[in-house]
Amino acid sequence: MARAAATQPGCGELHITDAEFDRFRDFFYRKTGIRFEDSKRYFVDKRLIQRIEGTGHRGFRDYFAFMRFQASGEEFQELVNLMTVNETYFFREEYQLRCMVSDLLGEVLHYKRAGETVRIWSMPCSTGEEPYSIALYLLEYWDLIDRVDVEIVASDIDTRALERAKQGLFSKRSVSHLPRWILGKYFEPAPGGYHRLCDDLRASVNFRRTNLCDLNETKGMRNFDLIFCRNLLIYFDEASQRLAVQTLYDALNPRGFVLLGHSESMSRITSVFKVRRFRDAVVYQRSA
Repeated sequence: MARAAATQPGCGELHITDAEFDRFRDFFYRKTGIRFEDSKRYFVDKRLIQRIEGTGHRGFRDYFAFMRFQASGEEFQELVNLMTVNETYFFREEYQLRCMVSDLLGEVLHYKRAGETVRIWSMPCSTGEEPYSIALYLLEYWDLIDRVDVEIVASDIDTRALERAKQGLFSKRSVSHLPRWILGKYFEPAPGGYHRLCDDLRASVNFRRTNLCDLNETKGMRNFDLIFCRNLLIYFDEASQRLAVQTLYDALNPRGFVLLGHSESMSRITSVFKVRRFRDAVVYQRSA
């Protein structure tokens, strides 16, 4: 049974009907590749109503038309920022970082020309913990970091998260898994119990907005040697997963590697990657 229709602000609480939820869900999926299951209904409704009220619209119908046809796309981006989750922390799934410095980079250098830059893509980068962890690990645990140029590109669909990443300000929870000596070496205390990352490390990462399911936005993402794409595919349905995986494949150099989250796998999506099992992690490699 459908819920009550949206009411006017000031005349009672706004509600999102089943039909409105489905309409928004389909629209958001076409634009981002992210599909909300019915179990996410409360989460989606709450944020939709927040934007309807925040923008002064009469209800879902008025707001949806405004958001959908706004030439700048700013309101849709506001929704994306609200609907995406950015919970992470430094050195998450550290075993993959160990694999990077102990095995993967050695293979990458084997096929690169002398002096050629190693390129790493972190996607989604959330509020910066992911790419900065890569940079920290390279600095502290890779012996060749002083002899090899490394470029780290970090991207996310959430522009608010990207701005926070550039600021380099992190909560106590975000840095809780870092060794104390690394925290003391690269961070300084900031008001409110936060920790501020040093300028050199903040400058070592190039941030940019990217929607992994938008071919226009990803066509420039090429020639990477490593891609960290952790805990993103789980939010996509099968069709979007295939599109995202093909994008990752196209973005890699031959013999390049993709690292997924611990609960993710390529096995049901594609067979174009070779599964490689190293001492610390299972990764996926593009063919030569």
